[in-house]
Amino acid sequence: MEKISGIDVQEHEKSKRILNIRLNDEIIKKLIFPFNKFDLTALELKPFTRFTIAKSLDDLTQNKLSKLMNSIIRDRSTGCFIIGPSNTSSKINDKFLVKLSTAVAHLLGTPNYDSMAGKYYARFHVKHEDVSDSYLRKAYRNMDLHTDGTYVKEVTDWLIMTKLEEKNVEGGETAMLHLDDWEHCDDLSNDPIGKQDFVWGSPKSKNVDYKVEHPVFSSDEKGRPQISYIDQFPEPKNMEQGNFLQRLSDALEESKNKVVTKLPVGCSIIANNYFWLHGRKPFKKNKDLSRELLRIRGNFFKI
Repeated sequence: MEKISGIDVQEHEKSKRILNIRLNDEIIKKLIFPFNKFDLTALELKPFTRFTIAKSLDDLTQNKLSKLMNSIIRDRSTGCFIIGPSNTSSKINDKFLVKLSTAVAHLLGTPNYDSMAGKYYARFHVKHEDVSDSYLRKAYRNMDLHTDGTYVKEVTDWLIMTKLEEKNVEGGETAMLHLDDWEHCDDLSNDPIGKQDFVWGSPKSKNVDYKVEHPVFSSDEKGRPQISYIDQFPEPKNMEQGNFLQRLSDALEESKNKVVTKLPVGCSIIANNYFWLHGRKPFKKNKDLSRELLRIRGNFFKI
């Protein structure tokens, strides 16, 4: 892998499929001025400003960072990386992290409209008490392995999750599973039921007023399995679909090949949405628990 000035790239300690990319202090300092040119409202209302800050980031690496990230995220053998500053400092606040996440996203492709938030990204808190209608904010429940975009019409090639803030937290680790490491992939991806169309809906908080139909498993251009699945949103049409989903859920959650890792504050995890599933372990109870995450998901630029 070509060395890039100002960037440290290493294999993740728990998986050779995940790369850690760290931006050094010099790059972070040089980003402050171009990032300050646009406030968050400008980024939300004027899409071209997002490409401007993305170019500012890439230019600092002689346009090598975008090539590196795309080579990782599109490669079946990897498909995931974690990116963030080498050191967090007072200059790196939540607004800076939203802009950094935006820049990274726009070096990969174009984000989808996030109906839950009403813009191209969503921010959400996980706290001690919750009255929401999905597992997203339920701190003390396991968020089972899933992919994003199962219930929308937009193509969802990749997703970004950034940890903006975290206080009084134990547990809540990120869980990841690559399809090629899953013990039951061949069995379930070759089951004809998994290739039937399933109906996918969503709770009211998602602000999506339609349902979509698609199979759980499909194949890429080389015939390798791809998955589009989340446990809460399929609406099985019959007994065989219902029982297939139960088998699938059990086989995913029982996998011994999950990568369980703690994402540092200020870092983003970016994953290919076709062959990486993601989830979250439960938190330990604490009335002062607080975590804020940012989510961006979208499609690749066409090469």
